Amino acid sequence: MCQTLAQKLPDGFAIRRANCMAGCERPTTVGFQAEGKAQYLFGDILSDQDMDALVEFASQFRDSEDGWTNATQRPSALFDKTLARLPRFAQEDGL
Repeated sequence: MCQTLAQKLPDGFAIRRANCMAGCERPTTVGFQAEGKAQYLFGDILSDQDMDALVEFASQFRDSEDGWTNATQRPSALFDKTLARLPRFAQEDGL
């Protein structure tokens, strides 16, 4: 599944495998993160439709200023697969 997703993702994305993303009950789990943007975690990625939705979301995420999207803005196939959305962290002065 990772190889298929890697081939479909737009430029600028890297796939890293992780042993645990706390989505044990909803595998396969996929996360999105970028500096200065909200982070997302999706689970139960099982079908080609799910993969296509992740690719669509990747473009949406890349093109957004802060990564923040509402559930209605994300591809509908991901609506019940969103496990978490974490706000972006502002870099503190001096850190």
